[in-house]
Amino acid sequence: METPNLVVVPPTPLDAQPASSPSPSTSSTTLSTPGLTQSSEENQRSSSETTMEIYSMYGDDSQSTWPDDTPLKETSRATDLRYQSGSHVPHESSIYYGVAAKNQRSSQPGATLRASTISAGTRTSPTDMKPPKGHNNSELSPPNLCPSTAPWKWHHHRNRDTSAQVHRRAAPLHQDLDSFHVRSTYAQLDVLGVKGDGIEEGVERTRARIGSSRESEIKAANAIGDEFEKRRDLSPQELQMLASLDRYGFFSAPSHDRLVLLPTTAFLKPLSRIARVVTSASAHAATLHSLPQSRSPIREAERMEKWGRMLEPRSRDVGGNIQTWGVKAIKQHKLSRRAYKGIPDRWRSAAWLALIGNFARTGKDQLAALSIEYREALEKHSPYDIQIDLDVPRTINGHVLFRTRYGLGQRSLFHVLHSFSLRCDQCGYCQGMGPIAAMLLCYFAPERAYASLVHLHDAYHMHDIFSPGFPGLLESIYVQERVIEEMMPTVYMAFKKHTVSTTSYATKWYITLFANSIPFQTHLRLWDGFLLEGPDLFVIVAVSIIWAYRDHITAETANFETVLSLLSSFFVPEEEDVYMDWIAKVAENKKIRSEMQSWRAEWKELVASGRDGDALL
Repeated sequence: METPNLVVVPPTPLDAQPASSPSPSTSSTTLSTPGLTQSSEENQRSSSETTMEIYSMYGDDSQSTWPDDTPLKETSRATDLRYQSGSHVPHESSIYYGVAAKNQRSSQPGATLRASTISAGTRTSPTDMKPPKGHNNSELSPPNLCPSTAPWKWHHHRNRDTSAQVHRRAAPLHQDLDSFHVRSTYAQLDVLGVKGDGIEEGVERTRARIGSSRESEIKAANAIGDEFEKRRDLSPQELQMLASLDRYGFFSAPSHDRLVLLPTTAFLKPLSRIARVVTSASAHAATLHSLPQSRSPIREAERMEKWGRMLEPRSRDVGGNIQTWGVKAIKQHKLSRRAYKGIPDRWRSAAWLALIGNFARTGKDQLAALSIEYREALEKHSPYDIQIDLDVPRTINGHVLFRTRYGLGQRSLFHVLHSFSLRCDQCGYCQGMGPIAAMLLCYFAPERAYASLVHLHDAYHMHDIFSPGFPGLLESIYVQERVIEEMMPTVYMAFKKHTVSTTSYATKWYITLFANSIPFQTHLRLWDGFLLEGPDLFVIVAVSIIWAYRDHITAETANFETVLSLLSSFFVPEEEDVYMDWIAKVAENKKIRSEMQSWRAEWKELVASGRDGDALL
C-alpha cells in the first residue's frame, strides 16, 4: 500500500537565522515540487544540532496488524527494517516528540531547514530547505498568513511511497517543544488542508500519545488534503449528510444532561417587585427530552428588507469590498426595537459589525491595525498554545464548521485564540474565550473575529471577566444579587436558607456569555442585544432565569440540591419572541438600568475598601 508524500514548511521560529547560500558543489536531486530540493548523503547538519522527529499522533497502535494482501513495495519493506532497527529516544518531558541526538558532521553548518522526500519510517536528520526562487525567507513563515505557493504544490507526489513523518528543526530554546509542535501543525495544515473538512471527524495529531507504527503514519498521510480532494465532487453520502444540517450549520442538536423549559407564562408579567411567597409549587421545573428543531423566524423575509434599508456601508477597501457598516442616521431610532425582534441571519454579520463599531467607537483604521496585529501574532509563541489546542475540538459540538479535527474552523479558532492570548498579559487565555470566539467565527473571517474579540475585551469590559480573580464576574454577580433582592426578596432569602451561592451556578453563565446554557438560536438573539446594550444585558438574562423559576426556588420541598440542579440546567424558552420581548423591556427600563450602574459603582467601592469578601451570597 503506497502512502502519499508529505513535504511541509514549518513556521519560522522567533530566533531564526538567515539562510546561508548552499555550496555550488552540493549535489541534489530536484523534485517537481517547486523550490524544494532533496538532500544528499553528504549534506548533513552539524553535531551541535538536535534532530526533532515528530511522529504521528494516534496512540500506541504498535500492535496493529496489516492484511496479508496489502501491497508494499520492496523499498518500503527495506525502509521498515531500517526503521525497526533505529532507536526510539522519547523526550522525557514531552508526549508529542521523540528527540534523537545526531552527532553528525556538516559541510554546511549554517544551512536552514529543507524538506525532503523520505521513505516510510526512515529516520534521518533534518535537511536544508532552499527558498523557492523569487521568494525571501519571510515568505516561508506560517503558511496560515499568506502562502506564497498554491497549497497543493507542496505535496504533489501522491504516487510515491513516502511517510507522513515530518522532520523539522528544533524549536528555539526559549520555546516549549510541545507548544512549538502544536503551532507548527496548525500552520502546516493551513497550507496542506485536511480531507473531508466538515464531513469527516479527522485525525488527531497533537493531543494523542505518539504512535510508532506504520499504520498510524499512513493514517496521518491519508488525512492530508490534496489537489484532487479540493476539486472532486461530493459523494451522495456527503450530500445527504450536509442536507441534514439545520439553518445554523448543526448536524444535530447538542445533547445536554438536563433540559428545562422557560415557561411563557413567567414572562407575560414584567419584572417588578414580588413579595408574596409561593410554597405550593413543585421544586422541579418542566423538563424536555430533546431540543426542539430550530425554526426560521416568522416574517424574516420582511425583516431582511428592513435591515437592508437601515444599514449602509461606511468604508470599502481598494477593491470596492465593504469593510465596515453603520446604521443610517434617519433609522437610528428603530435600531433597538428591530435588534430585539431578531436580526435576520443574512444581515447578522453586517449588523454585528455596525453594533460593535457604534458601541466601541471604532472604524476602518482600527480594523486595519488589528488585522496586522493578528497576523503578526501568528508568528509568535504563546505559553497557552497547548491548552488552546486541547480546548479547540471540544469548544462547539455538532457544527459543520468545527466538526473536522484541524479543519478550517478548528484552525481558525486556534489562530484567533492564540493571537488573543498574546493581546493582554493579565487575561492571557481561559476556556471561556473559546465559545465566544467560535460564535464570532460563525459570522466573521478570522481577522475580523479577532478584532471583534479585542473590542469585546476593551469596550464591553470582558477584560474584567477574564482577568485573574474574575473581578468583572464578581461585579456582575453582585449586581444580579441586588436586582434579585430588590425585585424578588423571597427568592433571595431562599438562596440564603439553602446556602446556594450565586457563584456555584452563575459562573459559567458569565464566563461563556451563556453559550452552554441556552439554545444556539436564542443565544444569537441574546448576542444581538448584548452588542447593542453592553454587559448589563447578560445580567438581565441571569435575572430572567431566576424570575422564571422563582416559585420552584421558594417551594416547601426545595433544598440545596434541587435549586442548584435547576439552575445548572440547559434552558429552552417555550416562546422565544415572548422571552426576548421581556428581556427588551427590562433593558429599556431606565430606572432598573440606573440602579444597575449604581450597584456596579457600589461594588467597586467595596473592593477598594476591602469589604467585598462578605458582600456576596
